Amino acid sequence: MKIPFNVPPRSKNEEKYIGQAIGFKKLSGEGIFNKKCAEWFKNHLQCEMAVITPSCTSALEMAMVLADIGPGDEVILPSFTFTSTANVIALYGATPVFVDVDPQTMNIDVAAMEKALTPKTKVVMPVHYAGVGCEMDKIMALSEKHNFIVVADAAQAIFASYKGKPLGAWGHMAAYSFHETKNIVCGEGGALIINDPRFVARAEIVRDKGTNRQQFLNGQVDKYTWQDKGSSYLQSELAAAFLLSQLEEGEQITAHRLAHWNQYHQGFADLEKAGKLTRMTVPAESQANAHIYYILLNSAEERAALWSDLKEHGIQSTTHYVPLHSAPAGVRFGRVAGSMKVTDDQANRLLRMPMYADLTPDDVNTVLNTVRQFFARKS
Repeated sequence: MKIPFNVPPRSKNEEKYIGQAIGFKKLSGEGIFNKKCAEWFKNHLQCEMAVITPSCTSALEMAMVLADIGPGDEVILPSFTFTSTANVIALYGATPVFVDVDPQTMNIDVAAMEKALTPKTKVVMPVHYAGVGCEMDKIMALSEKHNFIVVADAAQAIFASYKGKPLGAWGHMAAYSFHETKNIVCGEGGALIINDPRFVARAEIVRDKGTNRQQFLNGQVDKYTWQDKGSSYLQSELAAAFLLSQLEEGEQITAHRLAHWNQYHQGFADLEKAGKLTRMTVPAESQANAHIYYILLNSAEERAALWSDLKEHGIQSTTHYVPLHSAPAGVRFGRVAGSMKVTDDQANRLLRMPMYADLTPDDVNTVLNTVRQFFARKS
């Protein structure tokens, strides 16, 4: 590919920090770099606790353990999301309840979410799609009124905020991803952010295979034993060392991506005005991180044609999620609440453009010109 869809970012201290981790002779979780990453999040988000995890999926799974979901419970989430968001619900026997998305942002439709609430609703999982914040003030107000836990899937949302507050700081808990396709990476990795103090003490046990090992390490007990449900939710020191270097340069990485995002957005304005496509929207109250730049074509057939045309020109664009409510496992484990009109329509018309920190203005212009030529040939 001449212009790939994604290239993981690099930062200057990755190899240095990995070398230090090897020198410290402590490669499992709870080493110096895990602690430094956790402190970074505590300082930037003012959260109660941060657990650096092997993936965002494991962070979401840990959140479900802390929320104590199980058979008979319901968890509301958008259908337009990655499988992990629903998998962690089904894994513990609860029911994923799929609702529609807002046509402007592809985030959870708060009105549809409210209508889906039942006495069985234990958790709501908003997803900050494309690093654009959900209406978290409204969701948190409903949480207070109806007494459910909010676990935000912030996989795509590092260095993004809503109404001036970092997205990871919204919700009782939130989960980030550092998979190589994200803005900030360590190959595979994630973080569970805990904003509600009631979950902290149990989180120390759940993250460490259900044991009170942390109390043992702190000298509070003379031996550690199995106390609760849990799993191996700690990241290795080597990945944490890589991650710390990325976090330290995260604002610069984000700035590069935002420059590309703005170039795309301005460059597609003429085609939107001509009615050829619809550009993605970032509401005024959201401060996005340029995780994704997508366009909506006028039909699924036109999307397929443009997707193919870009590929022929050496440009890797891509679609996104197959809505979970229509997937075999979604039908088997979940249920639908309300209409899925927006999800079904826009999921079939959405196309993502190449986006990574090391894109150049010339790369973006190449993409824009190729799309313009595609529509010119169709005229």
